Amino acid sequence: MSKSSETRVLQTNALENEAIYIFREVMAQFERPVLLFSGGKDSITLVRLAQKAFFPAKIPFPLMHIDTGHNFPETIEFRDRLAKELGVELIIRNVQDSIDQGKVVEESGKYASRNMLQTTTLLDAIEEFKFDACIGGARRDEEKARAKERIFSVRDDFGQWDEKNQRPELFDMLNGEIEIGQNVRVFPISNWTELDVWSYIQKEDIEIPSIYFAHQRHIFVRDGLIWSAEDGVVFRAEDEKVEERTVRFRTVGDMSCTAAVLSHADTIDKVVAEIRESKISERGARIDDKRSEAAMEKRKQQGYF
Repeated sequence: MSKSSETRVLQTNALENEAIYIFREVMAQFERPVLLFSGGKDSITLVRLAQKAFFPAKIPFPLMHIDTGHNFPETIEFRDRLAKELGVELIIRNVQDSIDQGKVVEESGKYASRNMLQTTTLLDAIEEFKFDACIGGARRDEEKARAKERIFSVRDDFGQWDEKNQRPELFDMLNGEIEIGQNVRVFPISNWTELDVWSYIQKEDIEIPSIYFAHQRHIFVRDGLIWSAEDGVVFRAEDEKVEERTVRFRTVGDMSCTAAVLSHADTIDKVVAEIRESKISERGARIDDKRSEAAMEKRKQQGYF
């Protein structure tokens, strides 16, 4: 093993130990935690870490997915199968229900997406089940607003986040004390990078949805980004030509706001090598982050993941 490979393994082990510690602190300090699970690589990594944290017992909290109805079919199939294999409760709440109830209004037009509408459905679900800790897969390297988050990030009784009023986290001391009505978002892999996640998936031989690997797909190009033309969700103008290319997805959010990248990386090893050489953030293919300079921060202030 090369020196760089040894360093990467040691770093991955240290990050795993930190995440396991965080999971155990959640169970020690909170009464009704839940793991926010989308079927994406980060939440799948959280599931493996939770398994290790509580082995040989089962994961002691449910998984919950806020389903926009516009998720990639590959991730939905994987989500359902993994929950069944693990014997873990899977809670699904649908954005469509929030639309039908008139709580949110669906967007229309060229850049329409349900991604921002998830916040209302999420906050309603937190209130419904009285969850006091929501475990998520956000990482500080993804986006500048997420870089401001603490590992235990307090939300007020309206589910909102105040980036100017956060607790210090010194010497791994995680303060889970909250007032009635508040809840905490917990980020066990906050200190990980995209490469750390993929290196862990490689090391642990974790199964992930096929959409992360290079495959032939009907796509079209808009604004320099590659969009799926297969799923009947993404708006496509008549002059936007459909072609078949070899692509993969680095992130798997809503189909309407998640673009693909040209790639021939069809194995874990090839993906890790590709990520190591990449000069672009994985969220560079997320159009929802480009609506404004502060798009993510505004959504987080309102209660987003």
